[in-house]
Amino acid sequence: MTPIIAGIIGIILFFLLITLRVPIALALAMVGVGGIACLTSPVAASHILASEIYATFSSYSLSVIPMFTWMGFLAYYSGIGSKLYHLAYKVMGHLPGGLAVATQATCALFGTVCGSNTATAATIGAIALPEMRKYNYDDSLSTASVAAGGALGVLIPPSVIFIVYGIATEQSIGRLFLAGILPGVLLMLLHMLTVYLWTARRPELGPPGPRASWRERLAALRGGLLEVIIIFTVSLGGLITGWFTPTEAGAVGAAGVLFVSLMGRRLNWEGFLRSLADATRTSAMIMLLVAGAIVFGRFIALSRLPFVMAGWAGSLALPPFVIILIILLIYLVLGCFIDALALVLLTIPIFYPVVVEILGYDPIWFGVIVVLVVAMGVITPPVGMNVYIIKGVAKDIPLEVIFKGIWPFLAALAVCFLLLIFFPQIATFLPSLLMPGSG
Repeated sequence: MTPIIAGIIGIILFFLLITLRVPIALALAMVGVGGIACLTSPVAASHILASEIYATFSSYSLSVIPMFTWMGFLAYYSGIGSKLYHLAYKVMGHLPGGLAVATQATCALFGTVCGSNTATAATIGAIALPEMRKYNYDDSLSTASVAAGGALGVLIPPSVIFIVYGIATEQSIGRLFLAGILPGVLLMLLHMLTVYLWTARRPELGPPGPRASWRERLAALRGGLLEVIIIFTVSLGGLITGWFTPTEAGAVGAAGVLFVSLMGRRLNWEGFLRSLADATRTSAMIMLLVAGAIVFGRFIALSRLPFVMAGWAGSLALPPFVIILIILLIYLVLGCFIDALALVLLTIPIFYPVVVEILGYDPIWFGVIVVLVVAMGVITPPVGMNVYIIKGVAKDIPLEVIFKGIWPFLAALAVCFLLLIFFPQIATFLPSLLMPGSG
């Protein structure tokens, strides 16, 4: 058996295992170890498995994951999302579809202290859906707007997906965070435009709420946004200026959220313990995925499949942007069936050399594109994790009703993709301006 054939068989076996509901981290490790044993020896495979698991769990670079993860869960349990939604509601709630528009702004703001699409969707969904139901919003519009808004949590820094991509590709996490800001704002605005056009055509779907006075808006601003700005500025600003390493930035952010929550008496002992438990559980899951993906990546590298694909892509008589569109199409199809983190870790060893080394695209730009694919995957059937989370919040609304409202937001994501492909400066401007020459 040639190494190329072994690599192809390994990928097929991986998909078979996850179809049989084998945990993704275990499936990656099993296929990786089995493939390395076939191409080298069982002894070498066992040594790689042991060394990679130890290296993963003892790596300082991976300590950034529990820090930012805990920061997100502290924000979740302390009720910061409720204050942010109150602010957005006071500013935009009087517009047609205003509550759904406000939901996009709230998700974006909450994403600056969270970094998780699932936590963003769950938090804002629990707050926004009862309000939209109170004002007789259409179920498809209300639920889909929260599910799509939750996807902003993976794009606007800090983002766990950016962290994992940065570790896997050895790119600067600070530059990746900066690269996500403008695309995140762009996607938020496209979501808002989607809601506006939808409700302008059919006003009965999103009736406006009462107009708040400027005094009420300023009061909401003082009670919600300032805290987020301070936390975001200190955490990300320290990372950009070089005062903090990524891990220290996460620790400072988590400490900031904890301090604000305790001073405002919004975090009780039970919430504190739950934030620790959830952060530990999520961090362990991510680290197991990373360890399994590293072993799987070693097998794929031994099979020489990435190099063959890179050579094939380089020999195609097609413009580079056409090849990148084909790769994105593959990502989109896989994203419909595979968990976001697993998708990133599975495909990076295969596609990263093609996109960066052969096609010559910026690795930071490609990181933003990958995260956008993840944002699309969390709302696309049949997996659509955010949709299932919203279903858990709004148990009486059928799943098909939520998915029915998702399609306009998928169109907005497609527009965002095209803009980033034709205008990559949207992603690369801030990193080149604020962190020039960083690796």
